[in-house]
Amino acid sequence: MSADTTTDRRLRVTLIKSLNGRLKSHQDCVRGLGLRRMHHTVEVLDSPENRGMINKANYLLHVEEV
Repeated sequence: MSADTTTDRRLRVTLIKSLNGRLKSHQDCVRGLGLRRMHHTVEVLDSPENRGMINKANYLLHVEEV
């Protein structure tokens, strides 16, 4: 049951800094989250995979719990 409660939680992620000149792996993580351009906001599931991508490129993102 604990897996069901974590999948119900969502995170609102916004790209606040440009991807120009960033490491390719960080760009890939941001794209993997579904962010396309600056100030674009998406809601993603609060999963370990998404948390890992957010942690890797955290200096580019603004994250809030929904």
